Amino acid sequence: MPAEKIRESVIAGSWYTADPKLLKKELTMYLDRARPPRLKGELTGIVVPHAGYMYSGGVAAWSYKLLLDSRFDRVLILAPSHHASFSAASIYSLGGYRTPLGTVGLDRELIDELYERKGLIGYFPHAESLEHSLEIQLPFLQTVLPDFSLTPVVMGSHGYDLCLKLAQAIAGACCRKRVLIVASSDLSHYHPYEEAKLLDKVCLDRIDALDPEGLSADLEHRKTQACGAGPLITVMLAARLLGANRGMVLNYANSGDVSGDMSAVVGYAAAVIYRSVEDGEAAMR
Repeated sequence: MPAEKIRESVIAGSWYTADPKLLKKELTMYLDRARPPRLKGELTGIVVPHAGYMYSGGVAAWSYKLLLDSRFDRVLILAPSHHASFSAASIYSLGGYRTPLGTVGLDRELIDELYERKGLIGYFPHAESLEHSLEIQLPFLQTVLPDFSLTPVVMGSHGYDLCLKLAQAIAGACCRKRVLIVASSDLSHYHPYEEAKLLDKVCLDRIDALDPEGLSADLEHRKTQACGAGPLITVMLAARLLGANRGMVLNYANSGDVSGDMSAVVGYAAAVIYRSVEDGEAAMR
């Protein structure tokens, strides 16, 4: 069997620190400050931003903190491609992903099962070679989960048809496994602060309502924006197929809240998708 080709970090030292001790300290600080509610139900998926930790780490921690009480040992991340366009989904299968906190191994069983969907899922080397939106999630996951295997999915386009087919493939492969599904997505880009908040609220309301069809329509009609639109829609569709019935936005901010520059901001959200054990309003205790 050939040796694995470990995927080395392409953002350590820029999007987050390359020093493992400082990185762990920074992530622990974000997690300590996060105050998400405790869910009364079964967690299926989370939504997290993918900007540098200086800007979005404090928001992402609201979703990741809920994993401290979870038992997930398999994680599937859906992330958008920023550097390549292709009408399918790409899964890197050559070896684990290395970060300053160690190497994350791949979920060979789940990846092989998803690879059976030829034409929908394959491997496109240009999709992940420089991509930050998936890698940025790994140090957080390494901090909150003691051990897990990874299925890294990069989406090359965000049409609803692709999202639905991919969601069906993921739900079919995960239905008898305990897999956390992660949507990596920032929201609107480079609008003035108040305008960005209005655009982002449309997206947040759709997540709260667990309404991927409505979100897709809003995106198509330019009522909102999300640079990880495909992952957002796909995760909501897949989670619903797996039995989830609630979405809940945990935290929202934008880059202006960090930098003080309100002229052209980027929006960030943390959210969860889960199966509630109650029939009333979102269950918290």
